Amino acid sequence: MRFTAPDYQNPDLAAEHKIRDRDDPKFASAKMAAFQYTAAAIFLFLVSGFWELQIKSPEIYSERAERNRIRALPVIAPRGKILDRDGRTIVDNHSSWSVLLSRETLKPEHLHEIADGLHLDYDDLMKKFNRYKRRPKYEPLIIKEELTPAELAFVESHRDPETFPEMELITSQRRLYPENGILSHVVGYTGEISESELDLPEYGKYNQGQIIGKTGIEKQYNDMLMGVDGERQSVVDNLGRERQVLGMKEARPGHNVQLTIDLDLQVVAELALEGRRGAVVALNPQNGEILAMASKPSFDPNKFAVRIKSKDWRELTGDPGNPLLNRAIQAQWAPGSTFKPIVALAGMESGAVDENTTYNCPGGATFFGHYYMCWGTHGAVSLHKGMAQSCDSYFYNVGNKTGIESIAFYATQAGLGAKSGIDLPNEAAGTVPSPEWKLRNYRQKWFAGETISVSIGQGALTATPLQIARAIGGLAAGGVWHVPHLTLSATKDEKPHEWAVNAENVRKIVYGTYGVVNEGGTGGRAKLPGVDVCGKTGSAQVASGEYEKTHKDLKDNAWFVGFAPCYNPEIVVAVLWENVGLHGQFAAPTARDVMKAYFDKKERAAEAEAARVAGSQQAVAGLLPGAGPVNSKSGEAR
Repeated sequence: MRFTAPDYQNPDLAAEHKIRDRDDPKFASAKMAAFQYTAAAIFLFLVSGFWELQIKSPEIYSERAERNRIRALPVIAPRGKILDRDGRTIVDNHSSWSVLLSRETLKPEHLHEIADGLHLDYDDLMKKFNRYKRRPKYEPLIIKEELTPAELAFVESHRDPETFPEMELITSQRRLYPENGILSHVVGYTGEISESELDLPEYGKYNQGQIIGKTGIEKQYNDMLMGVDGERQSVVDNLGRERQVLGMKEARPGHNVQLTIDLDLQVVAELALEGRRGAVVALNPQNGEILAMASKPSFDPNKFAVRIKSKDWRELTGDPGNPLLNRAIQAQWAPGSTFKPIVALAGMESGAVDENTTYNCPGGATFFGHYYMCWGTHGAVSLHKGMAQSCDSYFYNVGNKTGIESIAFYATQAGLGAKSGIDLPNEAAGTVPSPEWKLRNYRQKWFAGETISVSIGQGALTATPLQIARAIGGLAAGGVWHVPHLTLSATKDEKPHEWAVNAENVRKIVYGTYGVVNEGGTGGRAKLPGVDVCGKTGSAQVASGEYEKTHKDLKDNAWFVGFAPCYNPEIVVAVLWENVGLHGQFAAPTARDVMKAYFDKKERAAEAEAARVAGSQQAVAGLLPGAGPVNSKSGEAR
């Protein structure tokens, strides 16, 4: 029999063979197997999804589903206010609008338009967005504070579900600092916590995006000033539209901080420094309270209240006047002749000299083959005249006879060469040179000629205005140096440093400083009618005379430290004028003005209290039957 191949070119025959193939049991079995495998794969996929959703991680997906229904927005807690000693507000808050992004619904392609509408730098926005990538997505990201009316209008018109549903508005309290930089170095400023700060142990309790104190009181008392944020929960639909408010957890405001600063004295100090580089510190030597602290040039903390612009930051950091430096506690300069009372104390306490020890001043003195000039020719000089006329020749001799060890010892007792412990960050320590100090820092021996320069407050000796105020105030108080502090709530348990100095020696040194102001001495411009003012002028070289000729910004510094009353003083004021090329007598009026403000205010308070008492007595007398008029002085009925 002959086999003939099917003719597939014939349409009728091809169709017949297809019908036969479909009816073949093997073909039907293959189709059934394919369908069964497909059904099994779909079933396994659904079962695995059910396992993931309901058994393996139910809490994660339940939480995500809940978040699609409930939205939580932060309620920012206002920081506590900063007040002066009389309760007047120095730093306050004001309400503003901030915009945040919900990162769960955020579409990256929207960021360009959002940045443009809010006047944000797109690259900065992306950097901030990337920093938050490690944070849970349900945490919103605040991208702009202190919205302008135009920016607020942009958000209001674009945050609907059709455009940018990821944008949300919240109210917040922003810092409002005094104008013209008043007290800027004391109160400091706030800002968003940085990545580097988050890595430090002391910032472990803070979260990314939080506003914290960066400098000054804002930083020192940040935990007290910071409040606790609240939360607003609401039900939203799948388009992000709010349908119902579920609840509100109120924010808890921070605590107020009351300073020892007296705004009346502070304004006087600030105005006296206007246009200069320098600092003024006024404190009560009886308890360490800072009454005024000014540093110029200053800066505007309001520029930091939200986020300082790059342009403003460059201007501040590039300013040769260094306006961010708190000169009251960070400027370390040779104190010049304001150091002479400490040298006199060391000489008298060590027995090297007494009040009658006399040296001749022909205009200078020679020690170890080197001639040291005096600023004048004073003839025979003992303690009182030497202090009043600030005779360098006298103190050259006193320092040489006393020795560097005793000078360094009493300077250290007075608080120089170490941080005072004031409740402000970044205080400088200054330097008290000694043989041990030089050997430790330079691996060199001390030369006797170096003592001569230190004796008039020059050489390697450096101090801050705060240290000079505390040192001289504590000496005048009889050898009691309190820890300076800026807050009325500062601990009172911290004992002052005391050294048993001879009261008679202190009296004689104070009498010398009385002559500085009241007996034709170098500080006569600090004289104040009706108040016994004592003080000491100081002029300190910053560079050698030859070097100064070509560097006009390195002229001599002018110092003055004054206190009143002379015995048992209530206030001490230290003034520093940097690079003015003037003697300390020109800085004396600044201290005088601050002290005048203090005693004028004290007198007004006494008069007001006397009037109040007199009024109370008159009222009581009027209630008593048969009582006559009350004598306002004695309080007795006449």
